[in-house]
Amino acid sequence: MYLYSLLVLCGYRGRMRAQRVMAGPTIDLPGFEDSMAKILLAEDDDSMRHFLSRALERAGHEVFAVGQGDEALPVLAEGRFDLLLADIVMPEMDGIELARRAVAVDPRIRIMFITGFAAVALRNRRTSQADAKVLSKPFHLRDLVDEIDKTLAA
Repeated sequence: MYLYSLLVLCGYRGRMRAQRVMAGPTIDLPGFEDSMAKILLAEDDDSMRHFLSRALERAGHEVFAVGQGDEALPVLAEGRFDLLLADIVMPEMDGIELARRAVAVDPRIRIMFITGFAAVALRNRRTSQADAKVLSKPFHLRDLVDEIDKTLAA
């Protein structure tokens, strides 16, 4: 039921597709002007990254998605984002380290984590933003959009 709701909300009714993110992406940041918020999504699961991107775009946000934390660093250096939405457990660089580096690049960026391992991963580590929101998987996309709106409004 959860997966079906996820597929319907993202606009998929017959088949699933996965987004593939290549290393060293070329970005065109000037196209971000008309969106509600500029969100950098770092999620290593292809299907989840694609579904989250689609849902956030449908909610009016501009989303740039990467598959690993280390892929987000050059993107952060190229343009300003309102929110970093990162999975905590990723290869190469985890979401917590990515959040630290993102805040070092832009102290105004808001941080939100999505993970299935929130309690374990955050127990012994700290981010530069103590008020970072953690949303545990599984979650409904409507809850994610609501939490993003609250985080951006704060």
